Amino acid sequence: MNPRVFWGASAIIAALLALATFAPGTSDYVFTAAQSWVIESFGWFYVAAVAGFLAFVLFLAIGPTGKIKLGPDDVEPDFPYVSWLAMLFAAGMGIGLMYFAVAEPVQHYIAPPEAEPGTIDAAREAMVITFAHWGVHAWAIYAVVGLSLAYFSHRKGLPLTLRSGLQPLLGDKINGGIGDAVDIFAICGTLFGIATSLGLGVAQINTGLEYLFGVPSTRLSQILLIAGVMGLATISVLTGVDRGVRRLSELNLFIAVLLMGFVLVAGPTGFLLKALVQNFGLYLDHFFIRTFNLYAYEPRDWMANWTLFYWAWWIAWSPFVGMFIARISRGRTVREFVIGVLLVPSAFTFLWMTVFGNTAMYLDMTVAAGAISQAVQADLSTALFKFFEYLPGTAITSSLAVALIVVFFVTSADSGSLVIDTIAAGGAEETPEWQRVYWCVLQGVAAALLMLAGGLSALQAATLVAALPFAIIMILLAWGLYRGLRADLLGVAAVPDAPLRLRLKRILSPSRRRDIEAQIERIGAPALDAVREALAEEGVAASIEREAGGVALHAKGAGADFVYRLRAASRPLPAFSLLEAPEGRRALEWRLRASTDEVGARGAYDVTDHTQQQLISDILEKLALWRTRHAFVAQQA
Repeated sequence: MNPRVFWGASAIIAALLALATFAPGTSDYVFTAAQSWVIESFGWFYVAAVAGFLAFVLFLAIGPTGKIKLGPDDVEPDFPYVSWLAMLFAAGMGIGLMYFAVAEPVQHYIAPPEAEPGTIDAAREAMVITFAHWGVHAWAIYAVVGLSLAYFSHRKGLPLTLRSGLQPLLGDKINGGIGDAVDIFAICGTLFGIATSLGLGVAQINTGLEYLFGVPSTRLSQILLIAGVMGLATISVLTGVDRGVRRLSELNLFIAVLLMGFVLVAGPTGFLLKALVQNFGLYLDHFFIRTFNLYAYEPRDWMANWTLFYWAWWIAWSPFVGMFIARISRGRTVREFVIGVLLVPSAFTFLWMTVFGNTAMYLDMTVAAGAISQAVQADLSTALFKFFEYLPGTAITSSLAVALIVVFFVTSADSGSLVIDTIAAGGAEETPEWQRVYWCVLQGVAAALLMLAGGLSALQAATLVAALPFAIIMILLAWGLYRGLRADLLGVAAVPDAPLRLRLKRILSPSRRRDIEAQIERIGAPALDAVREALAEEGVAASIEREAGGVALHAKGAGADFVYRLRAASRPLPAFSLLEAPEGRRALEWRLRASTDEVGARGAYDVTDHTQQQLISDILEKLALWRTRHAFVAQQA
């Protein structure tokens, strides 16, 4: 673990839980007042930032940077495309889609910002607003964080933590107090964001069980449900991403499609298909209005309660979702990442919201005679089950809905635990099991305490307030990402003080293998030897070993040695290279790549343009990260 981040985040979480538990009235007042001030004073900033994030990721995908891989050039994706999309969908908005699928369109239908309530115009406006809140804007926020972390972790070999995305701007300072603060902030925001969403999920599960089996909807029932579902999440998190999270996400997607397909067939099918096309057209027609509208000339509370709330909420969730999709996206190109993250989940969400939202409004206007609207106004968690009463097979569909909410609950909890654990461990993906269990249990404890104290609304407000500084951090992440991608595109390392002549030479005259081997002898080996001598002076056993195509520094550790390798590696020249390729072949250039045993050869990153001093700094940086998890062995006399 990284002790400063692990225990620092734990202490802050404990303090906030104590405040919400023992002084719920005070915490609710403080956090709600702060939320109102932030939205009133900085609502314009949220709207401008979200529009900017969307434009930024589209720019990266459409331009030449879209071809860059999130990992070495020859790496293959870690997960099949369908599994990858299923995990994106399950982690991003699972519980929210179940909770708001009926509730949000109906709420806009009975209380729209502009149209006459309860009319056809209100129904049309309700779907446009819902699409805007759950569409590409939300996923653009996730994409900025996820793309930054995936690039710097998988391609540049930096730890999978929030601080890594700031490396081009802060350099080695990311390993100090600033980096620790960023990671602690991300952990706290992630945990409380998940806890509040789990509160929504467990309330809806309890409502469904009460409807099906008569289980009373009480605090005790909800606490027991949290304990049971978090037990399943703990089992899943111990099996890791490859098995637990992946399989649950695929099950999630299967049940969701099954339930949605039933509603589509059992409901007004022809109307829904026409509504889907028209909803999408209206969404495109109102896209720029909804992107920039703030009702500046006619202020109203609706904007703060809905659009600004959602923008802040997605920003607050972005450390969690962004970190998770970065972890599962190794081997994708930037273009593939952006298209997958922006368009595929949004398209499914549009279909989902149309099927449930339009069907709910259709039934409310006809056979339900306003009963669904009344259920939404009385208790949002009952809206979905009241909706199913007007479709065939009510017991079956309600049971499927409860099962889907439970699986969404588990996938949110286990993926959240893995993300938090990765951040708290300094980017390590293989951590002791007790640490993963610790964060999973802490999420459940937080949700349970907040349910008992009635403090969910207070912590939700606190999460939204925390979105303001993180929006600023996201702008810095975008800036750092652009600098890194631009340098990568030009074939040079993102090292601002690399000698100009050396960088220019790499562009105009790509290196051959013997050039890199000469660089290893002239710069690489002396840098490794300098670190070895310094370690020896401190009593640490270290050696330099020659390997095929390179050289490596070995420092003796307890249980695991620290190994830093430098090797020559080839890659195809970009299509715009000035070097002519032989007939029928693509020209290659050779690069100097560094790696450690903890990331392996697949996590190697480019250090071709590093000076000897920069190489020494890089070795020490990786050594410091390794030192937080391992111990050295002293030199034998």
